[in-house]
Amino acid sequence: MRPFELESSMKTLTGVFYPTGWTVLMFPGAQDAQQAARKLHDAGVADRDVMLMTPQDFRTHVLGATGDDHLLPSAGSEGDTVRRFGELAAQGHHGLLVHAPGKEDSGRVMQALQGCPISYGQKYRKLVIEDVAG
Repeated sequence: MRPFELESSMKTLTGVFYPTGWTVLMFPGAQDAQQAARKLHDAGVADRDVMLMTPQDFRTHVLGATGDDHLLPSAGSEGDTVRRFGELAAQGHHGLLVHAPGKEDSGRVMQALQGCPISYGQKYRKLVIEDVAG
């Protein structure tokens, strides 16, 4: 697991957080997220493919550079997704950003995390945000 790094490919042309091929999973606290990262490592997910997202990371990189909850995308389910991430981050939830571009990758991730307290999860596909937990 590595700390969160926002890559240019994780945003749309308009600057909206949309990490295609990645799954964002939220956990009630830092320890829960770290334990989940260990489970992913044990299941063979490369450490470079797992990033820890703190509540501050969500405020800065998902909600907007200023952390203003009113700076949200308005189109499609992106706005609802970002609002939910913001609500959970405000409650102290931490996240894991897991690179899982294919269906098999996603299945392996969710299989490895069975029993973990995932509070919310979304997989970002090319044109669709898919619910995976919560």
